[in-house]
Amino acid sequence: MPWPEKKPPESDAAGKKTLGKGVFRKCDGCGETLPSDAFAANFEVCPQCGKHHKLGAAGWRELLLDDGALEEWDAHLQPADPLEFVDGKTYPQRIAAAQASSHAREAIQIGRAHLDGRPIAWGAFLFAFMGGSMGSVVGEKIARLFERATRERLAVVLLQASGGARMQEGILSLMQMAKTVAALERLKDAGLPFLSVLLYPTTGGVAASFALLGDVNLAEPEALIGFAGPRVIESTIRQTLPEGFQRSEFLLSHGMIDRIVSRLQMKREISILLGHLARRSDDRANGTGLSDGRGHTLRSPTGG
Repeated sequence: MPWPEKKPPESDAAGKKTLGKGVFRKCDGCGETLPSDAFAANFEVCPQCGKHHKLGAAGWRELLLDDGALEEWDAHLQPADPLEFVDGKTYPQRIAAAQASSHAREAIQIGRAHLDGRPIAWGAFLFAFMGGSMGSVVGEKIARLFERATRERLAVVLLQASGGARMQEGILSLMQMAKTVAALERLKDAGLPFLSVLLYPTTGGVAASFALLGDVNLAEPEALIGFAGPRVIESTIRQTLPEGFQRSEFLLSHGMIDRIVSRLQMKREISILLGHLARRSDDRANGTGLSDGRGHTLRSPTGG
């Protein structure tokens, strides 16, 4: 009796797809496996343990801005290649790849928005674009954010998530630190509020310039905040760093930031702070308070 003929496979096993892939996710904090929709509905905060996972700029707009609406400023700005930098690929090739993967022109988005009905100048880093690195365009947009907010008398809310200066632009990237801080000082001289929100991670030249110069510096739980990375510091000073070094909780205990706020409470916290700081700004604009020269009201003329 002849053997039955073996039927060849109809499809390649390598091309098979796992049923339900992406439907569930494992929390990095508690290890629980939950539906992906549960994370998305909770703005990437674990419903079980409260662990904060990364949230993109679009998610932050939806979370904090009224109707998620943003009137974007200077969206046309794109980087050039002044140093003709090559690191296996040319800088324009790196930029094109980042633009394709992130669907953005640069690593920051700025504009005018409303938060609880209050008009604000808004800025948010896009970490998906080359690690949120600060090149000439990012520095220029941040400077323009502060300058336009000064002209239009708007409070600034800026969300930081950056790996620091962009190496492909060399010293031109580092120069953005001085330019942005100078623009920020003019905003403060006008008595206008600046709220800095520090996300995971806020490092390098961004942390070393404007990120920690807010009237109030807020941070998410367990956010990595600092200049150089822990491994670089340990290898330089040849010492073991303290537990939790460069995390939000460590910085709060050492007076580097003002508050740690859960992402789910962030809008309420910012709204309350803007209300308090706006009254200070209005008092100074109306001449009803004394200033220390940096936009901070010391006392009213009556001594209150």
